[in-house]
Amino acid sequence: MTLRGKLLLAQAPLLVALLFLSVLSLVTVSSIGGSAQSILRENYRSVLSAQRMKESIERMDSGVLFLLAGQREKGLAQIRANRPRFEAELTTEEGNITEPGERESVRRLRQLWGEYQASVDQQIQTLEQAEAADSSALRQSYFSVLEPEFRRVKDTADEILGMNQDAMVRKSERTHRTAQRLNQAATAAALAAFVLGILASSFLTARLLRPLSRLSEAAHAIGEGDLDTRAEVKGRDELARLATDFNIMADHIRRYRTSSLGELLQAQHAAQSAIDSIPDPVVIFDAAGGILNVNQPAEALLGAELAHGATEPLGGVEPAVREVLYRMRSHVLAGRGAYAPKDFGEAVAVKSPEGERWLLPRATPVYAEQGGVQGATVILQDVTRLRRFDELKNDLVATVAHEFRTPLTSLRMAVHLCLEGVVGPVTDKQAELLHAAREDCERLQAIIDDLLDLARLQAGRIEMRKQLISVVNLVEGAVAEQRAAAQAQGVSLKAELATLAPEKIQADPERLALVFSNLISNAIRHTPAGGTVTVRVREEQSRTRLGAPARFEVEDTGHGISPEFQREIFGKFFRVPGAAHGSAGLGLSIAKEIVEAHGGEIDVESAPGRGSLFYFTLPL
Repeated sequence: MTLRGKLLLAQAPLLVALLFLSVLSLVTVSSIGGSAQSILRENYRSVLSAQRMKESIERMDSGVLFLLAGQREKGLAQIRANRPRFEAELTTEEGNITEPGERESVRRLRQLWGEYQASVDQQIQTLEQAEAADSSALRQSYFSVLEPEFRRVKDTADEILGMNQDAMVRKSERTHRTAQRLNQAATAAALAAFVLGILASSFLTARLLRPLSRLSEAAHAIGEGDLDTRAEVKGRDELARLATDFNIMADHIRRYRTSSLGELLQAQHAAQSAIDSIPDPVVIFDAAGGILNVNQPAEALLGAELAHGATEPLGGVEPAVREVLYRMRSHVLAGRGAYAPKDFGEAVAVKSPEGERWLLPRATPVYAEQGGVQGATVILQDVTRLRRFDELKNDLVATVAHEFRTPLTSLRMAVHLCLEGVVGPVTDKQAELLHAAREDCERLQAIIDDLLDLARLQAGRIEMRKQLISVVNLVEGAVAEQRAAAQAQGVSLKAELATLAPEKIQADPERLALVFSNLISNAIRHTPAGGTVTVRVREEQSRTRLGAPARFEVEDTGHGISPEFQREIFGKFFRVPGAAHGSAGLGLSIAKEIVEAHGGEIDVESAPGRGSLFYFTLPL
């Protein structure tokens, strides 16, 4: 398997876990929706039919009373209008029997309905045959025959209505319990899937990087003068071929130490072949910053001839790639060790005959025999397919978050209606639980909104509406918005504007307000009572051709952040272990995307026990 295939395989467990969670979420939502639809389909129609039958029988009874009162036309019209309505709803109910005992009640209602109709017809016939009949006798007939039959029909319809209403309550409670079980199962499955995915990915990644460690150890040993050391890497991928070529190079070096100049040239050729065998572009710099060597993929992909030994050796390379190579070179030659990228966001796009390719830079130092750094090796790893997988993952997360919005809106509305007492009074305990449910719904809504905003920012679908805004108004507005939260936390919140701070900047005020909100709320949340959060604005020390950029700072007196977490703190869903919960770990990611979309930079300075200083710069 190739190195690219192994890298894809290392990311596969996380992708499988994400797909599993997506399917599980869809199944959960479908199950709950099916239960609700079953209640409407099986019982709600019967409830409507029962209510309409009660209304029709009451109107027929009113029509009989009109007849007894001498309003013959009005009474007959009301009876004729409501008799077919009752019959239609009774027929509907006969075709929608779903509960135990409901069939017997419907049969009894059918029988009582027939008897009542016969009595009504008899009463009408009596009135038509004897218009001068004794009104007291007719009333006595109504109260002795019709009125009891009317009551029996209505009570039977009430019985059917109550039976279906009770069934709806039972099924609603059963659906609620099912939803709780599905929620618990989904949570457990999510944890298990993520744990297994992370463990599998970590194992595969560690196994993939093992040959690189062996190569590094062998290179270090040879650099120390042990020319008998060899890199033992098994397999048939690029790293194995690299190890083989590396060992060949080591043999040639060893022969060079004891051979003639011809063997030296042969060893140099073997070393070049070893570098050329690497499929990714490789550029090797010397201690002065000049180019020592490159491989064939570097010459082909960078699209320009690299000038060896020239004052500006990368002058013909694309500006974005040139900037990355200079940055890698400066990092290593400054003695800061090897450079490993944080994420795919550091990849740079390069046009090639096959289309746009994304290269992720890595840099390692080249040490002299005495131990000093005498050069830097920069590898531009082709991560085009991996980046596409990462974009697919982000799109999937955004799609799932978008699909959650509709059922979440329904849940929020249902909880709100219950709290307002629309469906009936609630007890204090029920109100407490409903308030907690509403808070969780609001928190989940905020997480979904953050996910969608982050996805749109990363995809570049959110347009920055830049305008000339006052720095003072921007900062004071952000501080005023968070002052109540600071007071509730017992934290002092203040703003400081330097004398030389810029008065106005060109930016999107709504997006910058979100950046300030995330930074200040994080500072307040992680600062103990009695602490201080300070928002500052000053002019950046480093100047560019466009002038000194504006520097915004949010400093707290909290517990601080350990150095090992500072590289990851701007990543999605990352929260410092042991920190107080209160967010989904998306705020700093969104802030980073917004600041970079403005052409600025964001970073943190912190130490355990000394608080944290988050700052970002914006070009004027």
